[in-house]
Amino acid sequence: MEKIRIGITGYGNLGRGVELAVTKAPDMELVAVFSRRKLDGTKSGVPAVMYKDAASYKDKIDVMVLCGGSATDLEVQGPEMAASFVTVDSFDTHPRIPEYFAKMDKVSKAAGKASIISVGWDPGLFSLQRVLGASVLPDGATATFWGKGVSQGHSDAIRRLPGVKNGKQYTIPKDKFLDMARRGEIPDVPGNETHLRECFVVAEEGADKAAIEKAIKTMPNYFVGYETTVHFISEEEFSRDHAGIPHGGHVFRAGTTSDGTRHVVEYTLKLDSNPEFTSSVLTAFARAMYRLHYIEKKAGAYTVFDIPFAWLSPLDGAELRRTML
Repeated sequence: MEKIRIGITGYGNLGRGVELAVTKAPDMELVAVFSRRKLDGTKSGVPAVMYKDAASYKDKIDVMVLCGGSATDLEVQGPEMAASFVTVDSFDTHPRIPEYFAKMDKVSKAAGKASIISVGWDPGLFSLQRVLGASVLPDGATATFWGKGVSQGHSDAIRRLPGVKNGKQYTIPKDKFLDMARRGEIPDVPGNETHLRECFVVAEEGADKAAIEKAIKTMPNYFVGYETTVHFISEEEFSRDHAGIPHGGHVFRAGTTSDGTRHVVEYTLKLDSNPEFTSSVLTAFARAMYRLHYIEKKAGAYTVFDIPFAWLSPLDGAELRRTML
């Protein structure tokens, strides 16, 4: 069987997660990893190539999985890579998704390629659950809760601030609102009021901690409007207490189908590793993008709403009907 040739851009937690996920995919092979920094090598043994040389692999890679952060990387790397490759990315700055989609759609169509943006569990799988719930129970309301867990995007944004040596941010749902949703009482308040943000920061020696805390709390699209707490800790504490990257969350849809007949739908994720799970979602959608572009001959930008579930699986239609339906 001819395998889907995968490339990875970025070799942080997400990139290494995709590398692992590809090894578990029977219909895929990893060709190369691309990075702006010089790598000593890769765990899988595939070539580590400088980002600037990626275009030379244009005919050697079917789908490029972009594993940079949304704060600064993807807005540049997304359009650059979409000019040469079919791409999958996890852009997760929710308010800017329409703007980013338009940019990627323009570049992808001009190049005759296809791209899918904002793939992961939120945006991504949770987005699908919100659409499903609202479609099945139109007379109702939806609530999404994230955590308790480490947000990769928010943590990355913290680490990029001047004076920060390391940092992690935990998103924590407020129990009061979570309990309301489980009773079918969807809280009519914005997400910034239903969650806390807790940050643990290792500052560089001599750094202005007050300035760092202010920069975090006033960061647009990430922390502004949230109840945010910043703790400054030592490297030893960070290594001891914050080594993992767990996460998870819930999507609720509560509604009625007739007078007095109420329903509550809850979709829950509990993840030991946020990046490894997100990487697995990206890898499944890389399979779908191969189908969309090379078999269905489509170009332009897409989201998870445009992809049939069957395209995510390596199984054919007959096997899916026999084992999954």
